[in-house]
Amino acid sequence: MSPLILALLGTTFTFLATALGAATVFIFKKDITPSLHRAFLGFAAGVMIAASIWSLLIPAMEMAPEQGQSEWLPAAGGLILGAAFLLLLDRLLPHLHLSSEKPEGPVSSFRRTTLLVLAVTLHNIPEGLAVGLAFGLAGGSSPMSLSGALALSLGMALQNFPEGAAISLPLKKEGVSNGKSFFYGALSGVVEPLAGVTGVLLAGGISSLMPWMLAFAAGAMLYVVVEEMIPEAHLGEHSHLGTLSVLAGFLVMMILDTAIG
Repeated sequence: MSPLILALLGTTFTFLATALGAATVFIFKKDITPSLHRAFLGFAAGVMIAASIWSLLIPAMEMAPEQGQSEWLPAAGGLILGAAFLLLLDRLLPHLHLSSEKPEGPVSSFRRTTLLVLAVTLHNIPEGLAVGLAFGLAGGSSPMSLSGALALSLGMALQNFPEGAAISLPLKKEGVSNGKSFFYGALSGVVEPLAGVTGVLLAGGISSLMPWMLAFAAGAMLYVVVEEMIPEAHLGEHSHLGTLSVLAGFLVMMILDTAIG
């Protein structure tokens, strides 16, 4: 199957997981508790850390020597570029995190709901890029197998489900209707197929870019984890739940990638 088609299918699956999580707005009458919110964020952070290592950085380092490149340079350089890219988006795109009252980025006239959706959309760009590249590589000649891409997709889907709920339920609490809350929650995941397909199109024609693109996605994901997810997972007086959730997410993704991938 075409790498582009595989990338589209894989990222569509993770998008549907986000939409399914957003659909919880029709089930729960109230917002999720702060403890559950910390657990969701912690689990997602752990999954993204493990995926960055096993599904992205290690394949990038394995692929580079086969293409006559240094083993460490594409991994290190791509990671730095990915983090810098997210830092730039953080500065250029107006957004509002769930735990904040003051928007970040340039001043805009966007409504609060729009700013909240844009914040979650920032997370989904590197996730979509990672899954899209994994499936794109599985469709070509690379160290990454289709089972490895499936493991990454499943891991991202597991953390996208609570992420969809974490955006739609707070919107409902702010007075937004169930339908609109679901729409905004699902909309935040639309960027994943777009990012995945774009990544494959950019790197597909030049194989030497693939190690850099994998590490780029890893750097962007790690930026999101360190900048927002882990700090928000430790909100409150006690941080044990957030810490244990990070470890649980890391463990689940590590097992998925090593046992299935």
